[in-house]
Amino acid sequence: MQIPPLKEMVSSLIAAPSVSSTMPQFDQSNLEVVHLLANWLTPLGFNVDIQPITDRPGKANIIATLGEGRDGLLLSGHTDTVPFDVHLWQSDPFTVQERDNRWYGLGICDMKSFLAMCVTAAAPYAHTKPTRPLTILGTADEESSMSGARSITREAINHSRFALIGEPTNLQAITRHKGIMMLSLTITGHSGHSSNPDLGNNAIDGTGIAIELLSKFRADMAKKYQDTQFEVHYPTLNLGCIHGGDNPNRICDHAELSFDLRILPGMNSLAIVEQLDSTLGPVLNQRGLAMDLKLLHAPINPFECNGIELLDTIAQFQQNRDDTSSNTHGGAVAFATEAPFLTDLGVETIVMGPGSIDQAHQPNEFLDLSQLDPTIAIIRALIQKYCY
Repeated sequence: MQIPPLKEMVSSLIAAPSVSSTMPQFDQSNLEVVHLLANWLTPLGFNVDIQPITDRPGKANIIATLGEGRDGLLLSGHTDTVPFDVHLWQSDPFTVQERDNRWYGLGICDMKSFLAMCVTAAAPYAHTKPTRPLTILGTADEESSMSGARSITREAINHSRFALIGEPTNLQAITRHKGIMMLSLTITGHSGHSSNPDLGNNAIDGTGIAIELLSKFRADMAKKYQDTQFEVHYPTLNLGCIHGGDNPNRICDHAELSFDLRILPGMNSLAIVEQLDSTLGPVLNQRGLAMDLKLLHAPINPFECNGIELLDTIAQFQQNRDDTSSNTHGGAVAFATEAPFLTDLGVETIVMGPGSIDQAHQPNEFLDLSQLDPTIAIIRALIQKYCY
């Protein structure tokens, strides 16, 4: 069955805007990407199920399955991208540009190309009957709330036994990563004329106090929690964005600070939130400022691989190919993925894909073309071993 060439599929996926964001003004639908994948997988004999996400209009997962039964292989990727700064790009973010043996485009490594490679790798098996099912999953909102991964059930993915998530790791097998929480801190004071500060209570001043407390909290966490398997071997707290006030001559009555926390395996997300609340609340309240600390979405837990068979298979394959990227022990990364949701369903999961996380989430994102063929070869080897 004929499918478009890989570059054509990648170009079509990149040309389909699918930004997801916690800020509604930037958030977009992913349905165009989902329908492209459906149009390529259906003629290959896959049973395609497009599942809308509850309470997320314009968002859907795609679950495409070749064969029947259970205990097969799941190839998983997300269909969305982060927002972008078009003025910082050297080319159109939605048009694939090839130069210096690289492809450039928004989402080219994180991670639309992997989905196209899954289609390419599966094409030789079109309309065959695997002994165990091959499932390709494309999720919504990985870059924001992970609503797509949260909605997946074990039944929907055919009780898959093994899963490969193709996030950009330079084809290093990843078996551990940090968890992430995104939080919003709203501070409320009292407005008034700026000529007399006593007439109000400035929420921006309160935000400055909160930032000092959060900075100390961050430093204390870094001392208390350590895991040398990670390059950044301590938990991190990033102050991401701040909004408040409406005019220079008015005392600001409310301000909002959003930040993320990336925690190590073994740390408890909700306990950390409780610590933050008890750290910030009394100090701000003492100054007459109200505080509302809330999670922007449910925490994403740290990930630890729940088995060794898939890692051993990948390592053996890479060794047989004399692949210098082989890692027989698995690595650890600071960024979060959808892996914890799959392990919670009992699926043995490895995170591994083409491209570097260093190129993700920034202007002029690129994918080195030297990683295309090795990625497709790995996917096909896994399909052959676990589905046929």
